[in-house]
Amino acid sequence: MTTLKTRLASGERVVVFAVSRLFHPNVIHVFAQQGGFHGFWIDHEHVGFSNAEIESATVAGKASGLDSFVRIAPTDYALVTRCLEAGAGGIMAAQIQGADHAEQFVQWAKFAPRGYRGLNTGGHDGLFGNLGAADFCERANRESFVAIQIETLSALNEVDAIAAIDGVDLLFVGPSDLSQALGVTGDFLHPKCLEALDAVSAACKKHGKTWGAVTTTPEHAAVLSEKGCSMLSPTNDVRALNAGVKSVKQTFADLF
Repeated sequence: MTTLKTRLASGERVVVFAVSRLFHPNVIHVFAQQGGFHGFWIDHEHVGFSNAEIESATVAGKASGLDSFVRIAPTDYALVTRCLEAGAGGIMAAQIQGADHAEQFVQWAKFAPRGYRGLNTGGHDGLFGNLGAADFCERANRESFVAIQIETLSALNEVDAIAAIDGVDLLFVGPSDLSQALGVTGDFLHPKCLEALDAVSAACKKHGKTWGAVTTTPEHAAVLSEKGCSMLSPTNDVRALNAGVKSVKQTFADLF
């Protein structure tokens, strides 16, 4: 399985989906069967998945050849390491308030000397105790994927400093919260939002990082791609089910 981190580092554009309120491992298999997706992210911030659910999601992903990462609120050090030990390829911090906040999150995710993640080789990422401690720490620091969301005004104001942080692989725009913070809730193509995208893109280009975003329309996706977005997230389980139901009702309109 080619990881999202490897794909992004090689210059690929990746397309991912989100797993949220309708989680079941089979949902991941269904998305994988459709083809075209390179991975997915698990929305712990809004849903609050159990550790067992996160683990079953990452295992289903690997069985389908899809890498994964988990979005979490940056409030719980232990949750970071649990997600990684459950087999997630990376973690993403929501509601980051600035560069110092992002730096703390990176330190939670990395072993010494870069950070202070607690050492336990017994999880998925340590091959259930079959990696030596030193090898495990080196490998985990090298391979684990860290994304920082840019969705607050304070993070946007410090986006250059956040992109410069060693260990940050991706900046991820949350368009809903960012538009809300900019006073144009839901208008992702408003000039204020487009200016913010330019700032994110410039910071990533300057520091050799990549960036991604949630997108909800082809027009918005086209703008993101034009501005250099490397990771696009156009759907999730709830949106896909809604779209499927609407499609059925349109196809069988005479029945409704």
